[in-house]
Amino acid sequence: MPSEPNLSTPMQNRLLATLPNAVQQRLFPHLEPVSLPLGEVLYESGGSLRYVYFPTDAIVSLLYVMRSGASAEISVVGNEGIVGIAVFMGGDSTPSRAIVQSAGNGYRLLGSRLKDEFNRDAEMRLLMLRYTQALITQMAQTAVCNRHHSVDQ
Repeated sequence: MPSEPNLSTPMQNRLLATLPNAVQQRLFPHLEPVSLPLGEVLYESGGSLRYVYFPTDAIVSLLYVMRSGASAEISVVGNEGIVGIAVFMGGDSTPSRAIVQSAGNGYRLLGSRLKDEFNRDAEMRLLMLRYTQALITQMAQTAVCNRHHSVDQ
């Protein structure tokens, strides 16, 4: 993953901007700016998640990958969120693939650092769990729409 300076700031990611000030002070020095080019795979289904990603102006698709290799988009993550929730939800891998759908920039952070902070700060933990609940809701809506609506709808 190439890491390049960009013109964004961590505060352009709404989840990072909402973190308690003390958490920001502990995490922001460890955020690494990254360029997220179109089509870049941030992680593969079943792979280990070393980093989490906070897009600032990129959009990342999360795809569920089946044994046959077929996949379907289950959600998207933009500057409102984080890519790699499995890190703090108790898993070291995920059944989804994360691929950049709209090029841009973001920040990455070692998953272990995020997990340590998740376990340390109750306010951050609640924020991350609420984000996860919103992401699950988006996934459910996507599944229902894919089942009951045509492409035109």
